[in-house]
Amino acid sequence: MSRRAARALLSALVVACTVAACGVPAEDTPRAVEAPPGPFPSPATVDGPATVGPVTVTLCFVRDDRLVPVDRRVGRPLDAEAQLRDLLAGPSAVERDSGLTSALPGAIGAGVVGVADGQARVRVDGTGDDTGRSDEVLAFGQIVCTLAARDDVDAVAFLRDGRPLGVPRADGSLSDQPLTPADYAALTATR
Repeated sequence: MSRRAARALLSALVVACTVAACGVPAEDTPRAVEAPPGPFPSPATVDGPATVGPVTVTLCFVRDDRLVPVDRRVGRPLDAEAQLRDLLAGPSAVERDSGLTSALPGAIGAGVVGVADGQARVRVDGTGDDTGRSDEVLAFGQIVCTLAARDDVDAVAFLRDGRPLGVPRADGSLSDQPLTPADYAALTATR
């Protein structure tokens, strides 16, 4: 056998062993698995480049239990709903590599109802009450700091079933009044 044929055979064996070792172990009994509340990110949003485009938007992520504002360059201006969708999609691959995470997945399902008179109204479909998560303060802080970074938003009100929802502030108190980044200043990292 020639040296080239031996290398090819060896390469094929390595690939075959690697593929065979990538299986997911089977469980003895089936179990129910619940999906976290959506919306779910699209791969283009999550792993797309974070520094491309003529428009800058600010999203607030988490690092070391602190809220961290992050500027992203995008191709066109985003309305509040699109900006919230990008936030819910989480940090990009580059942002994750720099240690940024999000407290939102599985904690809060939310959507922007509208923006009027400097106030964004955010519909909260549910919180992760049954998930045992303790980072709800960071999750709500991410939404407030992201939306309040917009020129047309000064405060953010949260609603459930059309009524004001009491959400936690950085000091642990609940407020059903519109919130601002000042309510989360104790948790916000400086840039």
